[in-house]
Amino acid sequence: MADDAAADAVDSQAGVTIALPDGSRRGFAGPVTGRQIAEAIGPGLAKAAIAVEVDGAVRDLAHEIAADAAVSIVTRTSDAALALIRHDAAHVMAEAVQALYPGTQVTIGPAIEHGFYYDFARAEPFTPDDLVAIEAKMREIVAQGAAFRREVWDRDAAIAHFEGLGETYKAEIIRDLPEGEEISIYYQGEWHDLCRGPHMPTTAHVGQAFKLMKLAGAYWRGDSANAMLQRIYGTAWRDQKELDAHQRMLEEAEKRDHRRLGREMDLYHFQEEAPGAIFWHHKGWVLFRQLVDYMRARQEDAGYTEISTPGVMDRSLWETSGHWSTFRENMYTTETEDGRVFALKPMNCPGGIQVFRQGITSYRDLPQRIAEFGRVNRYEASGALHGLMRVREFTQDDAHIFCTVEQVEDECRTVIELILDIYRDFGFEDVRIKFSDRPEKRIGSDAVWDRLEAALKGALDHMGQPYSLNPGEGAFYGPKLEFVLRDAIGRDWQCGTLQVDMNLPERFGTYYIGEDNQRHTPVMLHRALFGSIERFCGILIEHYAGKLPLWLAPTQAVVATVTNDADDYARRVVGRLRAAGIRAEADLRNEKITYKVREHSLAKVPVMLVAGRREAADATVALRRLGGKDQEILALDDAIPKLVEEAQSPLVRRWTDAA
Repeated sequence: MADDAAADAVDSQAGVTIALPDGSRRGFAGPVTGRQIAEAIGPGLAKAAIAVEVDGAVRDLAHEIAADAAVSIVTRTSDAALALIRHDAAHVMAEAVQALYPGTQVTIGPAIEHGFYYDFARAEPFTPDDLVAIEAKMREIVAQGAAFRREVWDRDAAIAHFEGLGETYKAEIIRDLPEGEEISIYYQGEWHDLCRGPHMPTTAHVGQAFKLMKLAGAYWRGDSANAMLQRIYGTAWRDQKELDAHQRMLEEAEKRDHRRLGREMDLYHFQEEAPGAIFWHHKGWVLFRQLVDYMRARQEDAGYTEISTPGVMDRSLWETSGHWSTFRENMYTTETEDGRVFALKPMNCPGGIQVFRQGITSYRDLPQRIAEFGRVNRYEASGALHGLMRVREFTQDDAHIFCTVEQVEDECRTVIELILDIYRDFGFEDVRIKFSDRPEKRIGSDAVWDRLEAALKGALDHMGQPYSLNPGEGAFYGPKLEFVLRDAIGRDWQCGTLQVDMNLPERFGTYYIGEDNQRHTPVMLHRALFGSIERFCGILIEHYAGKLPLWLAPTQAVVATVTNDADDYARRVVGRLRAAGIRAEADLRNEKITYKVREHSLAKVPVMLVAGRREAADATVALRRLGGKDQEILALDDAIPKLVEEAQSPLVRRWTDAA
């Protein structure tokens, strides 16, 4: 006990005091590295250590700590480990590529979610066979276990060095770094690269749980005016078990791909004449309308009024809002013969403000909750477009809430509760909230931002609602919350948002009359629940693998005949189903019933009612469920109310239960 106490005691003469995660503190006579701290704690930790976290920043184990700090040792089980493994894997891949294909230039290669990539400049395109060779070479490099070593170079010397190697992209990166920024070079054996770090001790620490995934094109620095590079994507994990689980998730994601299911279910299509815009087919439009109808009912129930504003508005409106200076490159514009410049609206908020500004509003009239299903247009690079998930034209379930400063926190809580309740109705129980504070490019004073950020955080804190920080990712006019859904196979989707804003109302001269009979600027809450309705459709299709809940399914039931003798009866069944509110169709084709079942199963129809001579004679149906092998014989008079009850939306069920 005495020895343990002595080990945790802080030497009053120590030059550096280290606070450890367990609350203990250790003193060192002078500057100390992360490796030395791990060794002082114990040989087991020293062996497991891969990096050190100093006051929240991850550093190399060799990083020298010269002042008092809070320190934790990063091991392979730590949250920070995956980013390190993936970063080092990217460096290993770059070395492998240059070893196999001399003359290839390396550019930028970060760790990303689930893996890493590196962009290469090479005249000859890589092939899938090349990926096999590169991956094999990577395994050799990992097995060699070369140590990572950091050096700091003079800027001009670094530029000259990389230019001498023919690495013009690296030289350009160095030239563009801010004056005074340290130029750090990392070696792994003899191979080296420009990098801020940190890195693990050796290439062996990457492990063997990695795989190269695919090839893609990427413009240098994301600018289509620059050269096209070749990007190689890979994935890396702590161990083979994690890698195998990721591979299974990818296989499941492929089965659930909304682009394939959209074709099989006959929901929508895209074509080159309207890139990034959706051609909704009848069944897809039924799904879209179900979402709108549901949301409209929820909003009316929550005290919202609905408006509609123009899709094309004069440039001056967007200049006042600040979109013209901050978002211009993503806007579609047009000029008329009289010289006026108009823009297709990329956002709905300026239109909502114009509606609020009509007439005089008293503080007694606040809050005002104004909703709009507004179609917006935003330019996205063609390479970024992805089915329903990333489009150029989409519909937002927007709302703008105008309230007093005193009402902000209550309104935020009400919106948060509404969003979470709505997601539960669609089967999303696991929802994460991210708080995004002021971005570098913004409008408004710091004092206003302080006030808005405090109100938004206050709402979450008072609700006891956990959230994570997303620094610098707020909208240019205010801080925001992002609501991230986790789907059936563990993927995260950012959907709803809530933003708090006093900047736009002020820029537009928006006011209400306060209790003191003076003009006051209202706070404006920007709120989207689904976000993009089109994207939410895609998320739902993938979450349910196309097997949508009965209340959402475009076609809820198909009445299929076994023989033509039952055609008239099938038509009567469809008529009764439709009269009861069920979206039903008849399949009277002269095909085998097994063929019909297979075809409608592919189209993800939830219920089939099979009718033959016996069913027609007995006024029954053979009810089959999507994915089921058995069928249930029911009297038609029993089957219809059963399906009607099952097809009720969660909102109708809530109202029914309340009654």
